[in-house]
Order: sequence, then C-alpha cells, then structure tokens
Amino acid sequence: MLLPTRPETAELVNVAVAKEKRGKGIGKELVMHAIKSAKEKGYKTIEAGTGNSSIDQLALYQKCGFRMNSIDRDFFIKHYHEEIYENGIQCRDMVRLSQDL
Repeated sequence: MLLPTRPETAELVNVAVAKEKRGKGIGKELVMHAIKSAKEKGYKTIEAGTGNSSIDQLALYQKCGFRMNSIDRDFFIKHYHEEIYENGIQCRDMVRLSQDL
C-alpha cells in the first residue's frame, strides 16, 4: 500500500507474504509493483521502513533499488509494549530507506 507522506513522496507500508509462500519472488513482485505504481501516480520519491532485525526485508528493499538513509533509534522500544526479536536480534530501531523515482 502506498501512503502519501509529503508532497511528491509516498511510503510503502504493510508489505507481507505468508510464511509458506516466502522465497518465491512474491515480495519482490509486490515491491516492484509499488514502485511502478508510485511512478505512474507522479511521486518523485518512494520510502519504506523496517526493523534493524529484519534482515530479509532489508535485503529485499535494497535488491529493489532502495537505499538506507536514516535510522529512527529506539522506534520499536518507544512504540511497542512487548519486545520484538527476529533472527536472534532485538528489534529496536526503524531503518528508513528511500528511492528516487
């Protein structure tokens, strides 16, 4: 889903693929479709955010042309009551990525 955030900028949010369907290129198709849609709608920048512990998601976004541009330190500590762990790493920080279209 594309969420307008600022003039000429949209954020890609809520990308998810069921566990049993992962590794089949579906996530990449979804992200590439979002990039294409954002271009068609006239956006100049597309952004995404994911947790520091979301190794597969970080790789996916970079494979699709996104670049890391900032870190929102302790985002998941401040905004979630329960601790989150992925890949044996505590999810603390939001990694922000973007791509010029």
